[in-house]
Amino acid sequence: MSANSPAASPVWATHVHAGRRPFLLGRTRIIAALRAWFAQRSFIEVETGIVQASPGNETHLHAFATTLSAPDGGLSARYLRTSPEFACKKLLAAGEPRIVEFAKVFRNRERGALHHPEFTLVEWYRVGEPYTTLMSDCAAVLAEAAKAAGTRQFSFRGRSADPFAEPERMSVAEAFARFAGIDLVATLHPGGGDRAALAEAASASGVRIAADDTWGDIFSRVLVERVESRLGIGRATILDQYPAAHAALSKTSTADPRIAERFELYVCGVEIANGFGELNDAAEQRRRLEWEMAEKERIYGERYPLDEDFLAALSAMPEACGIALGLDRLVMLATGAERIEQVLWNPMPEKLS
Repeated sequence: MSANSPAASPVWATHVHAGRRPFLLGRTRIIAALRAWFAQRSFIEVETGIVQASPGNETHLHAFATTLSAPDGGLSARYLRTSPEFACKKLLAAGEPRIVEFAKVFRNRERGALHHPEFTLVEWYRVGEPYTTLMSDCAAVLAEAAKAAGTRQFSFRGRSADPFAEPERMSVAEAFARFAGIDLVATLHPGGGDRAALAEAASASGVRIAADDTWGDIFSRVLVERVESRLGIGRATILDQYPAAHAALSKTSTADPRIAERFELYVCGVEIANGFGELNDAAEQRRRLEWEMAEKERIYGERYPLDEDFLAALSAMPEACGIALGLDRLVMLATGAERIEQVLWNPMPEKLS
């Protein structure tokens, strides 16, 4: 039974808190260690706004909406951010060369062992450096978290990984070939993906395909059902070179426009970070975000506004790389927690009485 279920004692009950406290103290030590690591490398810790004109424009992310009331009584739609990304990039445009934020973010329709409506992202950016630099950062962050937690091994649901081992690096195409027997590159073209070709390959691999699935739907299903659980076993995995169609905020590869400068970090089958070579072409970014919102409206019947201030700032943003890491998941892996609520000081009750 979940500690937050109606029949369970509340998390503030003394005996419940005592069981959670070791995980929470581990969280505190990890945050302190990471803050010190970033400070030693000349990162400036920033605090960007939580209430935004746009919460972000990814198709499948759902925001919490609110209303801003002006002194004259005028009303404007606002949202709790799903990421600090847009605001952080404005600071890069302003001239900050290295920034990090320990950001509270909010995503609706998300609840489970690894998901919570309110959680923390550690998001950092480097100006003038290639996105591969972030891969070295990830290896260092895993080691720092392990040392702070006093552990030699990360674990989750029977899987384990050495946080001090050099992460393996694997392309998405390699992962699809190895774990699903799919030639992903053969289904890609510069404008997107060949839906029929991927559907046929996925079906042959035993993945169920619905008639209205898009290329992106099929890609995501193969990734979840065949690939993710095999990553980060024994040591972390850096899953690199995502299809450009699944990287709306990143630059495309100079070697192959079908591929993006995007990677994700997996540990014990859990995705904990998402890094980019950041797109700074404002016109192309607008086109991609408008496409994302058109898809959102098609699937969910809603769309969010674009952040025009962000798009204006993007034209002034220098070459940069950036990454968002799920702090709560990192703490779970380092402390052995089984559910995200165990590492949150005040998790949101599933039901309010």
